[in-house]
Amino acid sequence: MTSETAISESELRARHLRVASPSPWVARYAHLIPAKGPVLDLACGGGRNARFLSQRGHPVVALDKDTAALTRDAPPGIEIVQADLEDGAPVFDPPGLLAGRRFAGVVVVNYLYRPILPRLIALLIEGGALLYETFARGNERFTRPRNPDHLLEAGELLALARGRLQIVAYEHGLVEADPIPGVKQRLAAVNDLGKSARDDGEPEPHPLAPPSP
Repeated sequence: MTSETAISESELRARHLRVASPSPWVARYAHLIPAKGPVLDLACGGGRNARFLSQRGHPVVALDKDTAALTRDAPPGIEIVQADLEDGAPVFDPPGLLAGRRFAGVVVVNYLYRPILPRLIALLIEGGALLYETFARGNERFTRPRNPDHLLEAGELLALARGRLQIVAYEHGLVEADPIPGVKQRLAAVNDLGKSARDDGEPEPHPLAPPSP
């Protein structure tokens, strides 16, 4: 516990960059993203999820304020965008780099900046999927982040999606079997509430993937 609580932000980022495998949550629900559709990997870090999604045939925009780790060996099919989402510069609005662009999937792992949360849904095409996983309140007992600005409140991702996206899967709790253990909240949701062939107007259900072994 001592080593975990004493870890610095730079050490935590270095640990994140050493993880090469995709997020198990992203891997489990990547099937929700329409085939071959463009994906935005927001705060992509070293690009582990961008690489995984590129291998599935998606053109990927990998965005981070520090793209050095990905720039060194990014495969074809990944567009690298260097941008700071928190410095006030336009990213999603003109003349921002992503102004006017929409995506079949938006992926966010281990990042939270609340002012942009509503924009993520607006970036989705009809039928597009939001896959989100990051740390939540209670994580401060284990390791960084501890700042409540960077920790989701209970049900916060549900509240973001409710009435706007079809919620396919949601989890909140302590994840111990993970390269970066901690208290995490996870959401997989699809932008298809307004599209239905059912008499009751309910969207068609999506297949659930089995839990990771």
